[in-house]
Amino acid sequence: MATAALLQSITRPSEVHALLKYKFTVSDNVTRYQTLESITAAKGTPEYSYQMCYYFLNKTSRSFARVIQELHPELAHPVCVFYLTLRGLDTIEDDMTLSLETKIPILRGFDAIMYKKGWTFTENGPKEKDRILMVDFDVVIDQFLRLKESYQTVIADVAKRMGNGMADFCEGKKVLTVADYNLYCHYVAGLVGIGLTGLFSVSGLEDKSLAQNEHLPNEMGLFLQKVNIIKDYLEDLNDGRQFWPQEVWGKYVRKGDTLAALAKPENQQDALACLNELCVNAMELAPSCLEYMSKLKEPTVIHFCAIPQVMAIASIALFFNNTTVFTKGGLKIRRGLAVKLIYEGTTFEGVKDVFRRYALELSALNAKRVGTNEKDDSFMPMSIACSKVIRWIQVHDEAVGTKRDSGLFGFFGMALLAGLLAYIAAQAMSFSL
Repeated sequence: MATAALLQSITRPSEVHALLKYKFTVSDNVTRYQTLESITAAKGTPEYSYQMCYYFLNKTSRSFARVIQELHPELAHPVCVFYLTLRGLDTIEDDMTLSLETKIPILRGFDAIMYKKGWTFTENGPKEKDRILMVDFDVVIDQFLRLKESYQTVIADVAKRMGNGMADFCEGKKVLTVADYNLYCHYVAGLVGIGLTGLFSVSGLEDKSLAQNEHLPNEMGLFLQKVNIIKDYLEDLNDGRQFWPQEVWGKYVRKGDTLAALAKPENQQDALACLNELCVNAMELAPSCLEYMSKLKEPTVIHFCAIPQVMAIASIALFFNNTTVFTKGGLKIRRGLAVKLIYEGTTFEGVKDVFRRYALELSALNAKRVGTNEKDDSFMPMSIACSKVIRWIQVHDEAVGTKRDSGLFGFFGMALLAGLLAYIAAQAMSFSL
């Protein structure tokens, strides 16, 4: 645990407690296979490929490695293999040193590659962070082929759909419209939610019906990816990539300017208006995320799904109307807060508490900045998005008999009313001018 994380949370005792608890309560399953020296099995054996999969899981994902290994034993290994399969796809798609002639056939044929024993790839650029996974990708394939056929079918189907979608965008399809934005997020994240739902269902731990409707798991994935795309504005810009939809940002730049214009200090008001519109676009998906998670039964699956969701809504509250998105990039919630949210998301009631809290916080932030930016029309859409989250929770509480303190809902109402009055006053002033 980094000292910096403790220092960031030093004035917040609950976060410090969460950090220390998280550090010292890790299970043996999670700490195994952290180094190559911990791989004890003989190369070429099933146990070797099994151990190497967890070595690569720990190497390629600090955030997901632990929560995957804390899943129910029936699901942990299929989800590990699923994660590494998609990490492999992403490593090919993300490597800007690969020619399209090399990249496209691999992406479009990745589902078939999963059935090719011994397949590896050594052509990634030396700076590609997950190159080591591709050099030894045969261990992932070996473990994939040892899974139940029902698990293999789910993983291969998602790899096929995702690989073809990635290839379409690599070959020139751009994120111009909001529909393009949704489609890109579907390919890179919505399909992850759909695939995980398939694994949950075939495991027998969740209802078969869960996988029959792809809408909710797709919306879950879109929610997470849109938050990541907002966060990565500067990083993507520096890498020569663009995922903010032109249909949105084009409204906030001069004719002929590019997305990069929003990073200029003189365009700060336009940039914030654009950012807030995208925050609303993501926030509108929150009720679907709650609806999906309300259908889950297995405690470890609930926690697994909840962790990225609670962090995503906390991130929206951090990004909203925040100029740092355009000046420093890589804006993230504090590590201490992230770990605290992990513990709050252990039950669905805890998830509802988090979503309610950040809907209230966003509502207050939204009301506070009314009238400060004449170019920003997101006040009413954000108010409506927050109110839908609150309403969803109220209806669910009534259905399951949960009693909550109405004071916070009263605070929400007052914040919304204050914002509405300020909004009306600002509109009246603009008309009089």
